[in-house]
Amino acid sequence: MRETRRNIAVLGSTGSIGRQTLDIIAEYPDMFNAWLLVARSSADLLIQQARQFRPHMVIIADEQYYEYVRDALEDTDIEVATGSSTIAQAVTAPEVDTVVTAMVGYSGLESTIAAIGAGKRIALANKETLVVAGELIDRLLKDSKSVLYPVDSEHGAFYQCLVGERMQDVEKLWLTASGGPFRTFPKEKLATVTAADALKHPNWSMGAKITIDSATMMNKGFEMIEARWLFGILPRDIEIVVHPQSIIHSMVAFKDGSVKAQLGLPDMHLPIRYALGLPDCRLASDCRKMTIEDMATLTMERPDREKFPLLDTAYRAAHLGGTAPCVMNAANEIAVAAFLQDKIRFTDIYRIIEKTMEQMPHVESPTYDDYVTSNDEARARALSLIRD
Repeated sequence: MRETRRNIAVLGSTGSIGRQTLDIIAEYPDMFNAWLLVARSSADLLIQQARQFRPHMVIIADEQYYEYVRDALEDTDIEVATGSSTIAQAVTAPEVDTVVTAMVGYSGLESTIAAIGAGKRIALANKETLVVAGELIDRLLKDSKSVLYPVDSEHGAFYQCLVGERMQDVEKLWLTASGGPFRTFPKEKLATVTAADALKHPNWSMGAKITIDSATMMNKGFEMIEARWLFGILPRDIEIVVHPQSIIHSMVAFKDGSVKAQLGLPDMHLPIRYALGLPDCRLASDCRKMTIEDMATLTMERPDREKFPLLDTAYRAAHLGGTAPCVMNAANEIAVAAFLQDKIRFTDIYRIIEKTMEQMPHVESPTYDDYVTSNDEARARALSLIRD
């Protein structure tokens, strides 16, 4: 066990993962200290969190809220800053031990790269970092003392199943999916579902964007690409299986015919708690524990790839590599935002992503600047497709 508290930078502290991370920091005040809190635009909640946890610094990325947050915390000694570039600078502070990257989407990339450069422990909850720039992140980690621990329940499951194992003995990763709210819907009905329908996830409580990604199953495509880089497994050796109960969080099949699975209730506090405890221990908790009844009727099925075509889109992007996953992610972020604003139909998300990928140039061995350019241009292209 550690004798000193670990200083945590929580990027995306007002989002679902960020709030649950702070729950755990509050649960273990002798082990963890919230040193930096970062939010995009949820100023009031950030102020509330700052008053509760008394971090050294808070950053509100959206500059229009800076004065509001600064004035609200004027009677404290908390440093208040703004701007996305400031986040990347702050995570490199020598006081910071662990960076929890819980920002949604492409926005988490720059700060993750900065944290790797500074050799920080990273609890990765921003899957888009590896989706967009997995090749680059992989190269940077090889030249850094930084250690990356997965926070996603599925990748945390893989990590636990692989402890003590040799990667050359792994035959396949089974990546589980709940199937989302439309698992049993007829394909033809998907064109008329609403954002409210799509936000009704059967098992997990998540932010709006990731909940829509679960409904389209794009989230599983992202997680496949993330697993590819986290564990050095080719996409063809990662298979997605629908498990509606969300109790088995993922499985590893070995060459001798053995299969390891990690089970737990569908509660993100569990994988976050595990990641924060690494490499020292599992953190005890009084959370509800799983019972025999929870495991009594576990089922699995193959995903309907005609109804959820973005699974195949993700595999194609992973096979192409280069900037293809970056373009796919950018188009998805734009399309999901448009769907949430009732500007497009649910099935238009598929069309916008496919068309954007068809129309964008491909860079096979991208630099960081190539990723930035591809992201910006793909977003503009996707927006133009929505307007058309």
